Amino acid sequence: MDAEVVLALDVGGTKLAAGTVDAAGGLAGRRQVATPAGDDPEALFAVVTGLVDQVRAQASSAPVAVGVGCGGPMTATGVSPLNIPAWRGFPLRDRLAAHTGLPVVVDNDAKALALGEGWVGAARGVDDFLAMVVSTGVGGGIVLDGRMLDGADGNAGHIGHLIVEPGGRTCACGARGCLEAEASGTAIAAVTGGHPRDAPPAVRERTGTLVGRAVASVANLLDLRLACVAGSVALGYGDVFLDAARAELAACARMDHSRGTEIRFGALGDAGPLVGAGALGWRALGR
Repeated sequence: MDAEVVLALDVGGTKLAAGTVDAAGGLAGRRQVATPAGDDPEALFAVVTGLVDQVRAQASSAPVAVGVGCGGPMTATGVSPLNIPAWRGFPLRDRLAAHTGLPVVVDNDAKALALGEGWVGAARGVDDFLAMVVSTGVGGGIVLDGRMLDGADGNAGHIGHLIVEPGGRTCACGARGCLEAEASGTAIAAVTGGHPRDAPPAVRERTGTLVGRAVASVANLLDLRLACVAGSVALGYGDVFLDAARAELAACARMDHSRGTEIRFGALGDAGPLVGAGALGWRALGR
């Protein structure tokens, strides 16, 4: 008999991805499509269910649950990703449960990444850490004392809305100078007029600097000493980004409990969001 699997779904502003994750964190059957533009919530959901059905049909065994990592913010009843205007309060969990007939858990995509990196990635064996996604948007998940922080509505760890440039660019949330408004792929494209992957070295370095500044604030506040960073922007910018982030982190994390905080790339690479979504499903099953 084939090993049990969880169907994992990653919902982002640029792409939708799905696959299956086994109980050891192994990812298989990955598929992805571009996130459709527009403001029709049902059209987007139809693409999601089509992707889910394809992965499910090709899975090695029937999935036992669905884990979903999605951009935030969200509540217990619906998701409202800032980078997906078609969904405002969309009841993704209930709709997917009705469609699949399986237990479904939905959480912030960066919190999912944190679970994945703590399970089989760069934070394995660490009880206190921050995980970040720097991609179309910027999100985060925090583990303290070995426990994922959730918050009142499940939005704890949303580092993308720390202010890193007072009076800076207006964010989709309405504030000015948020990390997401300054360092996300969306922000970089708006500033440079081109695709984030084509950004010049100065922009890549500034992006790392701002991420390091935000990580330092979290380390100072929460007494943790590790940040794992993933996402297409962070991973795509490589050492220029990481060196700048480390320099700013060292300059800004000066408390006894935060000095020496390390920032490293996530070990799961572009598989991290789906492995993390799978981890959500396994955790919901009590595994």
